[in-house]
Parts: sequence; structure tokens; C-alpha cells
Amino acid sequence: MSCILCLFFVSHLLKFSLSRAVCTNSTASGIPSEIDDPLKFCSYNGKACCDISEEAWIKIQIQELNATDPKCASYLNSILCNTSDDQFSAEFFNNEQTLLPKGLCLEKIGNGSYVTMVPHPDGSNRAFYANVQGKIWMAKVPVEGSNEMLKIDESKTFLDISDYILYDSEHGLVGIAFHPNFAQNGRFFLSYNCDQMKNPACTGRCACNSDVNCDPSKLGSDHGILPCQYHSVVAEFTVNGTSSKPSLAVSANPYEVRRIFSIGVPYSGGHAGQILFGPEDGYLYLMMSDGSNLDDPYNFAQNKRSLLGKILRIDVDNIPSSKEISGMNLWGNYSVPKDNPYLDDKELEPEIWAIGFKNAWRCSFDSQRPSYFLCGDAGQDKYEEIDVIKKGKNYGWRVYEGPFIFHPSESPGGNTSTSSIHPIFPVMGYNHSEIDNESGSASIVGGYFYRAMTDPCLYGRYLYTDMYSGSVLVGTESSENSGKFTSVKIPSRCAHDSPMSCSFVQGSATPSLGYVYSLAEDNNKDIYYLTTTGVYRVSRPSRCNYLCTKEKVVSVENKKPHSSSPLREVIDLHLLFLVFTIQFNFLKLVSQANLTT
Repeated sequence: MSCILCLFFVSHLLKFSLSRAVCTNSTASGIPSEIDDPLKFCSYNGKACCDISEEAWIKIQIQELNATDPKCASYLNSILCNTSDDQFSAEFFNNEQTLLPKGLCLEKIGNGSYVTMVPHPDGSNRAFYANVQGKIWMAKVPVEGSNEMLKIDESKTFLDISDYILYDSEHGLVGIAFHPNFAQNGRFFLSYNCDQMKNPACTGRCACNSDVNCDPSKLGSDHGILPCQYHSVVAEFTVNGTSSKPSLAVSANPYEVRRIFSIGVPYSGGHAGQILFGPEDGYLYLMMSDGSNLDDPYNFAQNKRSLLGKILRIDVDNIPSSKEISGMNLWGNYSVPKDNPYLDDKELEPEIWAIGFKNAWRCSFDSQRPSYFLCGDAGQDKYEEIDVIKKGKNYGWRVYEGPFIFHPSESPGGNTSTSSIHPIFPVMGYNHSEIDNESGSASIVGGYFYRAMTDPCLYGRYLYTDMYSGSVLVGTESSENSGKFTSVKIPSRCAHDSPMSCSFVQGSATPSLGYVYSLAEDNNKDIYYLTTTGVYRVSRPSRCNYLCTKEKVVSVENKKPHSSSPLREVIDLHLLFLVFTIQFNFLKLVSQANLTT
């Protein structure tokens, strides 16, 4: 009991001394100062309370403690560095629920370049990885912190449709979705682009037609590509017949079961095409771009008779007969859910769920709150946005680009007035000027609400990024279910024990990710960055010397549940911090005394 009372008293003293954003070491002026060179051992940039010489002294003290256990050594490093650094000293005992994470810790687990990663629908630690060229592999996801790499045998594909798809910088295999009842029916779906000139099976109606006041004969070629030469396709595949039950399948039947959806795109640009099953309704959601390179000249995104620039919602379980499909003027083998918004707005095509998008790139449903359906929508010249998608709503393009009125250079298809729509503006986003200065370009990549416990200080926040800059962007809802968000850019580091070495931005400790295709989520809700330089996973903050007081350090070998109570964890952390703070300052005073004598 006396120990607990003592710790209670000491913790209040520490809270008092750490309650201001000042330095806690004995020699600093109390105000963090700019450092000329990044600290490598403590891994801090910008302002700090210690310089390189002090950092070297810290390193010597840690080495003299001779901690052979990696977990202990990690604690020593974090705590002794943090006692001399302002990044954590003012906030160590504060309520972290309202504080932003100090940074994102990444471990590199693979060198492959994949456009999408989808967890195995059986809930196991397996996932599917697909490249934009049209090859899909299945592999085991290594345990976080295990020092294991992602092992993909590229000679053993789960499915290879590369002979059928169009592949270039704007097109390819862009989406995979497994049926909610995959374990019973073995069905899954692919979204990709094809070229009529190279693939005889690449057929379908043209999105430029009389229904939307567009005449393909007047469009001309676009960089040598004829109108509707390129198609956006959703096709059904199956694993049935390849194993005794779907969950045991290691390869799929190579032949398409049926063409679910196909539409000819008027111009060569625009890829979108992600597909997702709604977690509550079981319907398939399809993200369609406006089909253009610039300006959406025919205003397809605002035209309620066009499927371009929309999010579609279709039923792939109740497929009508060919005669019914033709009679209903559908674009493939699907039916329309009876509660789609066309029932309330007779001008809408029945497949449409929401309108007004330029190029929705990467959407997700929050696994804890399925009503939160967020999409990144790539802008044109000025603004990149994150939208909360709602039934029947209009998200503005091309009347608006983000919150700004857009002025197209040409409008053969006419314009939509600002007074005629009620747009839903972005909940998060950024101007191109915020990214252009770093990378020369900008294109948003939508992400996920973080629901893993690997980094508990990120829990409940929305992670997203930019394709070109690789910025780590974090959105925080001001209060739960308010729909109001603030968004900031935070730093990132590569874990000191990453299974694979990271490359770094020149003159920085920031890992160089290359181009970011997508973010992904596994069955443990861990988040991954899929980039041109490899696969990176969000890891425990302590592996990058970031401090998150809610992090539980567990055995990597077993990942067993933590057995101690919350009170014991708080006491242990207070005690550990107290012991090493006292030891650090004692050793430093002794050292200074020796120097003076």
C-alpha cells in the first residue's frame, strides 16, 4: 500500500512538472530549440531539448546498462530519449484520446508492387495480392514484429487474367471483391479495363450515347484511342471445382463465369473501378470515374442519365433473364436493389447510389460503423477530397472541385448551375499546393478507419494518403458520429527492426515509399501501404521510438493477451519512467561533477 501511495504522490509531481510544453532535462532553458542535424539514435527531427552531444551521452548510458532483452532495450531507448525531448515530455501522462499520434511507424514486409490487397474471406491470416497487370497471388500475412517477410511465389498465381486486360499507367486490374458467402458459393469478382482492339470479348454499350446527349462520332480520337475503345468491366469468377471447399482453394477457375457489368468509356483517361460489397446490405458497390482526362466536357458526373462519375449499387445475387436485362436496359448481368435512390428521384438511372465524382480512388466502410462509407475523390487542378458517401447525394463535381467552384475550359455537353444542386462538401482534403511543392503532383488515395490495436493511439482515426507524395494523413472526428473531421499530416519512420530495409527520403529519416497505389486492411484490421517500392505495414509505435502510453508490449512469438490489469499497467509505466528518469539525471550529475573535478 505504501508503494502505491508513494507512486501516487510521485505521479502527481511528475504531472505538475510535465504539464507545460517545456523541456524536462536539467540543462535546457525550458524551451525546445531547433536542432541543426536530425538525431539518429533518438530519431527526432525539428525542435528538441537535446543536441547531438547529449544524444551521444544518452547512447553511452544505455549501452552501459547492457540490456540484452530487446523489449527492455526498447523501453530504455524510448524512456531515456523521451526524458530529454519535448515531443513527449509535456504530454506523457495526459489523456491521449484527444492527442494526435506523434508519427506513424512502418515495417517493410515485401518488395512486390500491388494495386490491391484483400483479406481472405475465411477470416484467416491469408490475403490476396493483385498487380495492375492482372495477376493475383494468395499468401500468408506474417505476424507484426515477427521479423518475417511476405512470401509470394510469383510462379504460383491464384489467377492470371493478364492476357485479357488493358494495362498502362491509367488502366489495368483495379479491384477484387469476394462474395459475402464465398465460403459456401466460391464466388468472387474482378474489376478491370479492356481494349476492344485487342480483346474480342471486350464488348458493351458506349457511355457516350443519345440518352446523355453525346455523339461518339463527334468526339474524335483521344491520343490515338477511339471513343469507347476502352471499357470498364466487372466479371464474376469462381473457385468451385478447384478444391473440396472454397476456403481450401489455392487457385481459381481461369474462365470468367459471367460478365456482370461492361461500359465503354468515351476518353482514354479515368480508371476508378473499385468494387466493394456492402457489409450490411450485401450489394455490390462500383466506383465509376467521369471517363475523361480533363474537365469532364460532357458533364457526365452531373448527368443523372449517365453512369459515369457515379457510385453504383447493384445486386449480383438475383440475376434476371437475358430478355429482362434487355428490357430494363441494364449494362450486364445484375438486378437493381429496390431501395436505390431512383425511387425518390425519377431522373436517376436505377443503378446510381451517389453522383458528382471525378475519379473515386479507394473507398471503404468503417468496420465498426458500417454507415460510415468514405471515399477519396481525386481532383483535377486544385483540390483532393475525402467524402462521406450517403444515399442519393451529390458530391459536386464538375460544378465544384472540392469546396471551390470549377470553371471548365470547354462544355460541349452543357453546364450545371450552382443554384440547381445541393452538394455535399468534403469532410477532409487538401489543396494541390500543399503537396505539389514536395512531389510536383497530387492525387488522393482514400483509406480506412484504423481499427487494429497494433497502434492504439491511432485507433478510430482515418488514415489516408497521396499517391505521389506518400504523405501520412490522419483524420480525427471531432466527436463520435458528428461527421466533422480535422485532418493533419504526421511524420513517419521505418521500424528499427523492420524485416526488410527501407530506403529514405534524401537527408531525412522518412521512408521513401515511391508512388502509393492503395491502402489495404487485413483480417486483424492492420493497415498496409501498397506502393511501387513494396508493401509496408503500420506497426507498433515503440519500434520507431514513438511513445504511445496505451501500447501493450507483448511477446511477438505468441502474441498472448496481456494478463496484467489496467491499474497495474499504469503503475508499471509510472514506476519505469520514474526509475529511469532518476537514474538518467543522477548519472548526468555524476558525469558533470567528474568533468568539473
